[in-house]
Amino acid sequence: MRSLPALFRRFGTSRLLGLMLLLAFTALRFFDPPPVEELRLRAFDVYQVLAPRIVTQRPVTIVDIDEASIRALGQWPWPRTVIADLVTQLTRLDAAAVGFDVFFPEADRLSPASAASSFRGLDEATRAKLEAMPNNDDVLAAAMAAGHVVLARTGTPQANPGNADDDLPQTGIAARGDDPAPWLTHLPGMLHNLAVLENAAAGRGLVTMTPERDGIVRRLPMAMQVAGRTAPALAVEMLRVATDAGGVYIITDQGGIKSIGIPKLQLPTDANGRIWTHFAPHDPQKYVSAKSVLDGSVAPDMIGGKIVLIGTSVLGLLDNKTTPIEASMPGVEIHAQVIESVMSGAMLAYPLWAAPAEMLAAALIALMMIALAPDVAARKLFFGGGLVAILLVATSWFAYSRHQILLDVTYPLGATFLVFVAMLAVNYLNEQTARQKIRSAFGQYLSPALVEQLAKSPEKLVLGGEERRMSIMFSDVRGFTTLSESYKHDPQGLTALMNRFLTPLTNAILARKGTIDKYMGDAIMAFWNAPLDDDAHELNACLAALDMLDNMTTLNATRKHEAEHGGHAYVPIKIGIGINSGTCVVGNMGSNLRFDYSVLGDAVNLASRIEGQSKEYGVTNIIGSTTAAAVTAVLPLIELDRIKVKGKTEPEAIFTILGGAEMKRDARALALAAAHAQMLGLYRSGDFDAALNAVEGARQLADGFALEALYDLFAARCMAFIANPLKEDWDGVFVATSK
Repeated sequence: MRSLPALFRRFGTSRLLGLMLLLAFTALRFFDPPPVEELRLRAFDVYQVLAPRIVTQRPVTIVDIDEASIRALGQWPWPRTVIADLVTQLTRLDAAAVGFDVFFPEADRLSPASAASSFRGLDEATRAKLEAMPNNDDVLAAAMAAGHVVLARTGTPQANPGNADDDLPQTGIAARGDDPAPWLTHLPGMLHNLAVLENAAAGRGLVTMTPERDGIVRRLPMAMQVAGRTAPALAVEMLRVATDAGGVYIITDQGGIKSIGIPKLQLPTDANGRIWTHFAPHDPQKYVSAKSVLDGSVAPDMIGGKIVLIGTSVLGLLDNKTTPIEASMPGVEIHAQVIESVMSGAMLAYPLWAAPAEMLAAALIALMMIALAPDVAARKLFFGGGLVAILLVATSWFAYSRHQILLDVTYPLGATFLVFVAMLAVNYLNEQTARQKIRSAFGQYLSPALVEQLAKSPEKLVLGGEERRMSIMFSDVRGFTTLSESYKHDPQGLTALMNRFLTPLTNAILARKGTIDKYMGDAIMAFWNAPLDDDAHELNACLAALDMLDNMTTLNATRKHEAEHGGHAYVPIKIGIGINSGTCVVGNMGSNLRFDYSVLGDAVNLASRIEGQSKEYGVTNIIGSTTAAAVTAVLPLIELDRIKVKGKTEPEAIFTILGGAEMKRDARALALAAAHAQMLGLYRSGDFDAALNAVEGARQLADGFALEALYDLFAARCMAFIANPLKEDWDGVFVATSK
């Protein structure tokens, strides 16, 4: 079995983190804690706000106990005789069913007998006459018995021992499948109406609403387990009574409740017997005033053949609820909207397969992201994720708007986005760690600007050996042994001096995009065009050499001034520089335990050899022919010689740089270059007498170019060759015998 570190190395930290987060989010959705559910519900609210149910028919009319009715008939509660008149009028107008969203749990205190006992000063005849009059509740019961009336009941959180309903009529409930009771909402008590009214009514339905945790009514139970009995909701009971159905059917399976309804009309529910209410905006056209029904002014077509609900919109009666699309909607209208959406076929459903589908979508998207994230640019992944998010939202919206199916996008979007952010954070930390390693590895060898560029684009760094065309520089102090002897009693002073002259040399190299390979005592090895590309590496190497020489001039002037004022000896520091260009191998070189980023190749060896020849030719810098060919259009050069360095069989033309680019057009430099080329031509042709004269002519033009030692060398060679004539096959190539 693989160890955890091995898994991290094989799959990557971000991928394993992504997998662990995916498992955690899958478990979170499975257990569905309240915050996850509330986020889903809010998303469903947005859909209803954007596209509420369109009212195409109005099978339900609400008889509203409104402000006008209360002003005309007095404060609520009205005498039951007034309610009886209301029921009678609705029955006369041929209402399909009349349902109450109000309760009558106690006897009417305005009944004649009750009034007789409460009035003072009544004579016995009047009192007896009142007591003989019909009871208001009996009047209402008679009116109910003449029509199709459904009374309201509600569940209560506490049991009501004194309000038992054992002898009251109950709606017949038939279950097909498993017992639905364990799945239904349970309330221990029930508030019902007077027995005389309950017995007279054609049906009884629960008006209990169970808002979500945020107080919004979204789902209504179509049946509940109340006081130990299964009872239907008002909407279901109204439909049963209006269609003269025998009973209510509940269909269940192992996953819970599937639907609740009457034989010819089943309402798909969630596992707990609740339906998702498809709300339309508040519709005043559903309402008629109770006053207009009682005074006969109501339009008959508002009642005839309609399911009628009696309720109130008066704020003071505290029957208003919050819905996804309305801050305040009368509770009676919510029941009306349920019936209306059922009868118009515009019901919402959150099917049992929705949650597994959402979890599967999240898993597939997250797995795709886990596979791609470490290898794909964050911008591309974000763009692709955006397209997937649009596809998810579009699919969910299509399911809602065309098929009234609710599909949650918050879970797959949220889970995959958090997986993406977590993996992005890990990748960012890994990238920052890699950049820091690059900064640490190359901070001593490259300029800060180049190190930062390399850290931002680590793909430009190829380790382990890469073939490149490069420029290599070797720099060494002339006469360092003599210089160090002056510090034989002050080794700390020698160390300080080395740091003092190596620093400006290093700065000059780094400023021209060079890479420091190593320090070798007083010597420096550097190269260009690695690890970062440098198309002008030959020119940058030569310009760095000129900057190094200028820096040494400045340093020597400072040291001389210090020596004069300090009363100690002054020994100038002189350096020689060799540069060559060619194909090399660059990368990590060394052993398994210790390695350096370095360069190998024949061009490197030649650079080292020609640097050593700078002392022999008496010049500050020597460059190889390949380097010279690349910079001759920019910098003033003169060819020094054709030489076979030690260890090489092929001759190499070597050059020295006379100055910066500004010297390319300098008249003295041009004249010197022409005279030097003439001298070199005579020398190589074997005309040493003429060459000797040409040496002196060039010497006259070389004032200020520090070439005295060079012309002394050629003068000595010419005189030696005049004294000892060469063989006829001499090719003008000098063979070096020292490094």
